[in-house]
Amino acid sequence: MADLIADHLIDRTRLRRKLSFWRVTAALCLVAAIGALAWRFGGTPAANLPHVARLSVTGLVTGDRETLKLIDDVAKSSASAVILNVDSPGGTTTGAEKIYEELRRLAARKPVVAVIGTTGASGAYIAAMGADRIFARGNSLVGSIGVLFQFPNLGGLLNTLGVKVEEVKSSPLKAAPNPFETATPEARAALAALVSDSYDWFRGLVRERRALNDAELATVADGRVFTGRQALGVKLVDQLGGEREAIAWLEAEKNVAKDLPVRDWRPPSRTGRLGLFSVTASLADVFGFPDAASLLRQGAEAADARALDGLLSLWHGRVGS
Repeated sequence: MADLIADHLIDRTRLRRKLSFWRVTAALCLVAAIGALAWRFGGTPAANLPHVARLSVTGLVTGDRETLKLIDDVAKSSASAVILNVDSPGGTTTGAEKIYEELRRLAARKPVVAVIGTTGASGAYIAAMGADRIFARGNSLVGSIGVLFQFPNLGGLLNTLGVKVEEVKSSPLKAAPNPFETATPEARAALAALVSDSYDWFRGLVRERRALNDAELATVADGRVFTGRQALGVKLVDQLGGEREAIAWLEAEKNVAKDLPVRDWRPPSRTGRLGLFSVTASLADVFGFPDAASLLRQGAEAADARALDGLLSLWHGRVGS
């Protein structure tokens, strides 16, 4: 009997230890999940402490409301300076204009430096010009100063299929260009006037922000891209380097305190409103594993690329090594 009681007590002790272990583990997991959600959706980590804020312009530039609000939030925060991480082929001209204007408002309150990664072209370069100083890697792709309007011509395909699209419109240029027929000279002239007007605005912005004369502007404004080294020579960037060099410049030239932490500021994920996906996205960000939300974000960006409308400042090249 004594042996049975002793065995029973030992079993209960082991059971208590196991229960305690799993309770502690569950509590730690809960704290980690809450911390992940707070980090992701609480807006800005340590927003009330001095730090260098990192904003990112990546993917397609559309000037969405979340991005514009985020820039405004950084302007109102206790961030001592801002690093604008640029890695994008561009996007809509209007979207880039909105981001540029918001960045200039931010720069009126805090020093802002842009660091171009792989690509800072077209609309992304417009955004970069919103900073006080532009850094780029030696092999970054910079420039593509120009404006584009594209439309399909499906007339030949419809003729092959024996399909004809009829229309009644109030004036010849209404709904022009029409994808079902070859654009008329008048429609092309109207579109050319739109592109020319936006291009003149883009060139004027480059002239002003980069302090270029007519000859220098003509060299950089023909739509080509430059490597970072070339861009430095034609005054499209101020210095070669990355985030380390940008921080050193902020400390030396803008009196930003040394060794401040650099903290990412990010808008809420588009999929963050989808319940469970918000939790998985948050945990994925913290622990570094792929999640369903990130796959949905990639799909959304691909859809955005197909759905872009209006005048574009977008570089289409593909470069790799």
